[in-house]
Amino acid sequence: MLVDIDRERLEQRTAELKAAGHEAVAHHADCADEAAVEGYARAAMDAFGRIDGFFNNAGIEGDLAPTHEYDIAMFDKIIRVNLRSMFLGLRFVIPHMVAAGKGAVVNTASIGSERGLAGACAYNAAKHGAVGLTRTAASEVAQKGVRVNCVMPGVIETPLLVGMLEQMFEGDVQAGMDKLGQVATLNRVGQPREVGDVVSFLLSDEASYVNGAKWEIDGGALATIRNDV
Repeated sequence: MLVDIDRERLEQRTAELKAAGHEAVAHHADCADEAAVEGYARAAMDAFGRIDGFFNNAGIEGDLAPTHEYDIAMFDKIIRVNLRSMFLGLRFVIPHMVAAGKGAVVNTASIGSERGLAGACAYNAAKHGAVGLTRTAASEVAQKGVRVNCVMPGVIETPLLVGMLEQMFEGDVQAGMDKLGQVATLNRVGQPREVGDVVSFLLSDEASYVNGAKWEIDGGALATIRNDV
């Protein structure tokens, strides 16, 4: 089941999966709304009878501004979408996994969970919170058969990154890609599939002894301080 507030994108991705031979169900919802999240968890149970894996991935970039000048309404919006939605997902999906005695959750954090990105106080706060939620939930439900981990993507070529780069580089997205790609030791930006592969592993039984962990998918950005860029 795919869940998104963007109906057009949701229908497009669902159609792509079906065309590739996968079973896919689309569910339109605001992931930061309590009733909507309870609804998508229930819809997944109705459609499939169980929830084996859950990728808790809703997020927006928001505006960039110094912390002491940051718009309060924008701060609240980012926390709502990036952190509240994650909590609600855990709140309404995990009970179904506990009842089944098995399940795996992957939350999306960020390398912003480890470092400060100037101008992104709300985004960074939410992503630090994502790690806290992950570790707390992991410690609570491990003995009930449920694992909870998080991924920490670096500079990944997604619509969220494009939105940030448009602000940071005055609309020159490619210049931003080239510049930020140098942060990684691999000297390039990452692709969504490279994150998806790690998420798929963490949701699978191949990762049965992985719990409460942070998986960096950043091309080595956090591993070193580059002195050649």
